[in-house]
Amino acid sequence: MTNKITNKMTNKDIDYLVKFLKDKQISTITKDYHTYLTFHGLKAASVFILKEGIIKTSVILQDGREFNISYINQPDVISLLHDEALQYDEQPFNVRIESPTATFYQINRVKFWKYVNNNSQLQNYVKQYYRHRLSENFSRLQRLTMNGKLGALASFLRDLVLKFGLKLPNSSKILINFDVTNEDIAGFCGIATYASVSRMMKKLKEEGVIEFTNSGEFSKRRIVVRNVQKLDDYIAY
Repeated sequence: MTNKITNKMTNKDIDYLVKFLKDKQISTITKDYHTYLTFHGLKAASVFILKEGIIKTSVILQDGREFNISYINQPDVISLLHDEALQYDEQPFNVRIESPTATFYQINRVKFWKYVNNNSQLQNYVKQYYRHRLSENFSRLQRLTMNGKLGALASFLRDLVLKFGLKLPNSSKILINFDVTNEDIAGFCGIATYASVSRMMKKLKEEGVIEFTNSGEFSKRRIVVRNVQKLDDYIAY
């Protein structure tokens, strides 16, 4: 049996938001694996709140490359970054489904803000949302500017441990229980090609930091962190 590792703190405001939407009978939509919910820059009249599933947010750079922002695997608003007074607003990023399915609450953005402005607990949630996004953006900037490429990779793997880590039984090893490709890793870490990611992953494997598994209950290749302390040694901050 595996034990879940999590960085999720008890958040009564998120729990309240989900309960509020459920009680208001806000409609939901469900999307399938690797389909897109929104695209960066497209105008929409809705606010989307992840109810269940895993998504990846990203933007497309001027040179055409995709820059990955984050994985989100718990209930959260995913399109709340612009002026509340606008009926239509540009979507802040691409949102791609990374689990077999993902379900979202969909609510008119003007209606959503009316709810927020008349409810102190929803206001607390929005304040936390913006604080969290600021902290997340700062951490991402640190990862890309204060580490070399290998350090950025190690920092990203550490994030995956917090979001998707499972402690393996009778072991200090941690399984990253999520399918992530070298191409996606490159997009998160500012690495030019997935081939470069492959070389760095091989180095971490040779140094006893990680290994891979594709047997037993896990049908696809998964990353196993053998030594979290060694992984942390590569991270500059």
